[in-house]
Amino acid sequence: MSTNAISVEAGPLSAGQRIAMHYFVAAMILFFAQILFGVIAGLQYIYPDLFFGQLDFSVARMVHINAMIVWLLFGFMGAVYWLVEDEAGTDLVGVGLAKINFWILTAAVTVVVLVYLFVQIGPGTKTTLWLINEGREYIEAPRWADIGIVFCVLVFFYNVSATFMKGRWSGISGVLVLDLVALAGLYVAGMYFTPNISVDQHWWWWVIHLWVEATWEVLVGCIMAWGLIKTLGANRRIVTTWLYIEVAMMFGSGILGLGHHYFWIGTPEYWFTIGGFFSALEPVPLVAMVVHAVYDAGRHGFKSNNHPALAWLIAHAFGNFFGAGVWGFMHTLPQINLYTHGTQWTSSHGHLAFFGAYATINIAIIYLAIQRVRGNVWMSAELADRGWKWKWSLGLLNAGVLGMTMALLIAGYDQSFIERALEGSTWSGYFKAQQSAWFLQGMVWRMIFGWVTTAGIVLLFWDLLTIGKTEKRKIKDISVVSTLEHAPA
Repeated sequence: MSTNAISVEAGPLSAGQRIAMHYFVAAMILFFAQILFGVIAGLQYIYPDLFFGQLDFSVARMVHINAMIVWLLFGFMGAVYWLVEDEAGTDLVGVGLAKINFWILTAAVTVVVLVYLFVQIGPGTKTTLWLINEGREYIEAPRWADIGIVFCVLVFFYNVSATFMKGRWSGISGVLVLDLVALAGLYVAGMYFTPNISVDQHWWWWVIHLWVEATWEVLVGCIMAWGLIKTLGANRRIVTTWLYIEVAMMFGSGILGLGHHYFWIGTPEYWFTIGGFFSALEPVPLVAMVVHAVYDAGRHGFKSNNHPALAWLIAHAFGNFFGAGVWGFMHTLPQINLYTHGTQWTSSHGHLAFFGAYATINIAIIYLAIQRVRGNVWMSAELADRGWKWKWSLGLLNAGVLGMTMALLIAGYDQSFIERALEGSTWSGYFKAQQSAWFLQGMVWRMIFGWVTTAGIVLLFWDLLTIGKTEKRKIKDISVVSTLEHAPA
């Protein structure tokens, strides 16, 4: 008989967990910055003169997107530091180096953001490429910061891999360590510069798609597998099996699915079919992992000692499927992408995919960490405040992001119809679409749901600061018996 028990040990935080808390705090600050600059950029769509000359739309949008990427990366690193000692069964290796690495990364991010805000005027030269801005959408960080990111990820890789080598290995740890190699290696592709825009875009997509989508998805799969074991006592063999399947599909379909970005940069036509088909397969095994684990736990009473974390894990599974899978596939077929490329349709997919696939898993692990910080108190049914804050924040954040997604989808549909189908991708068509009633209404509704999302994150912060503080009951041990065991003859 195989069992998976949730640890109920209390006591001071381990070295790795203390470092993880630093990453979680930094992640939440950057999460708030992402929302703040997203609200500003959304208002500038409605009021174009807002902050003109002080904080232009291009800068607000750049900070909004880059803050999102960095806070998610901070959250992932915090989640790995949180789980590594538990998974390896030993103390973290290189604690001092890990602390220095955190402060270097945080200082570098702070400097880059300040440069984004205050030094964005003047011609682009090789000097500005190294010190100010590379000018590449989504990866605008100057070259020195690129090198710093790779260095910090390599230090992170050392801490994690050395800890597993000192302790014990598992299926989750093996996948995690190999993925960290790709996390550092693939980002190097973004440093390759060529004046040929097609070749430059080719390597640019290796960062935007394979670094952010493929390596992050596998990293999230490892965190999700561990999180399901901790919240539901899910069977390790089940979640590890699905993790292996995800890796096979991710680096198979993920690399081939990269072709859906190649449609319009001069690559051969066979990428039309290959890229359009394989890009839809990536989130499937992650959803299967959760469905199987939830079913397995449901047969044993659906017991969980951390309802907020479990709710966010489930939100992640289906947010990943719909945001990355359904919404991605909806506009990546070349016959459709011919009309939707570069419209708000892409923004619709981006909002739902990044929130559903990545933000939700970070929030789930932070709730697990908060429970440990509070002394492993009970965080399930019958909380002192009835858990209204985490439930409302969950509802508001998901409703807000889904509302923005639908508003942007409608605006993108209108753009595609006017700008591409009627006007034939001309500049006059672009401006006609921007002035369309449906487009303008979509921007207004995006802003309304943006405020809903803002209310959700404020409530989330409030809950993270207060949940479990007055709780006296301790977490209960949960053991789930594997459904793979054979009944006695």
